Order: sequence, then C-alpha cells, then structure tokens
Amino acid sequence: MLTYFMKTVDLTNCTYPIVETFHSVQGEGAWTGVSAFFIRLGGCDVYCPWCDQKESWNAKRHPHQSVDTLAQAAKMANPAIVIITGGEPLMHDLDPLTTELKKLGLQVHLETSGSHPFSGNFDWVTFSPKPYKKPHDSIYNYVNELKVVVANEEDLHMAEVQAAKLSLTVIKYLQPEWNTPNSKELIFDFVLKHPQWRISLQTHKFLNVR
Repeated sequence: MLTYFMKTVDLTNCTYPIVETFHSVQGEGAWTGVSAFFIRLGGCDVYCPWCDQKESWNAKRHPHQSVDTLAQAAKMANPAIVIITGGEPLMHDLDPLTTELKKLGLQVHLETSGSHPFSGNFDWVTFSPKPYKKPHDSIYNYVNELKVVVANEEDLHMAEVQAAKLSLTVIKYLQPEWNTPNSKELIFDFVLKHPQWRISLQTHKFLNVR
C-alpha cells in the first residue's frame, strides 16, 4: 500500500487493460537495439489514420492484468529496459505500475503522445506528439526524446513547434511513416538542412520482429 499526496493506492487490486506483453528489442529512437520488455496498454483516443496498433484503441476489448503480474513478467524477462506503450498509456494512472516495476530494480521507459496528464515515475520519456489530439501541458517537463512521425510537410512544421517547447537537451527525431514512401526523402532532406534533428527508422520492421 502506497500513499501519493494523501491518495491511497492499493497495488494488490490495481489492474490495466493489456493488449500484449513481449520481449524484443527497442526498434526506434535513442535506445534502438536495446533488449526491451514491452507492456502495451489498451485504450487510445488519438486515432492516427496510419496507426499500426488500431486494435489497441478500445480498452474494453482487452483483458486486465494486475500490477504484480506485469511486474513479475517483466522481471523474469531480464531486459535492459521496460517500455510502457499503447495505445495511449497516459489514459491510465501509471503511478502504481511504475512503482512496482522500479521496486524490482527495472529501468522504466514511456512512449506517449502526451495527450493526457502525466503520471508515473520514468527513467526515460519518449514524446511522440500527433496532430490529431493536442498534447497536455504537463508532458513538456518530463521529455527526454522527441520523436515525430512524418507523413507530410505539415508534420515537419508540427515537429518544429513542439521542439520549441522543450529543453535544448532533448534528442529530436523524425521518423518516416512506414506506408508513405516519399516520407523518407522528405525527412532526409529536412535533416540535412536542420542538423539539430536526427532520423529514426523502425528497425524492428526491417528485422521482421515485434
């Protein structure tokens, strides 16, 4: 039993809708190639048209698992990092889950669009804003890595607007939308002219792994 600002959290009864858990490598961004245990939470209201995880959108379609079950599965996998992703994970209060994971000595990362109030205790936060739902103001002080998926010129403009709200120490990535062929050339040309940005590729798709 833990207390946060006079709010009591009972970890024994805390559950989350789980789309899947799996052990693989991080395929994108600053931690590419690192052994990672993924916890994919159900529920998303951002609705990106090109989303490759649309089955995660409706949280009611996914069974709940307890905090203890999730933490023990992550510990058993013995990964370098645990990544909480979605869906949109910040639709849920992540304090109980991250507390239990860190109690087991695990390094915990978050992948989020930032569209809901921030919660949880993380070692690394990847912020991937989308034009379909405005980020919540609470996200900006926690970001370690900005990763913007680019399908068109408008996405590049959004990337610059979001980068301007973040610390200069934040690593900035542009990632081509997988099913938009000209997005790779668009990003390549942009990065050559804007050296503060880097290119991120979905290497797990090239490796044909999750």
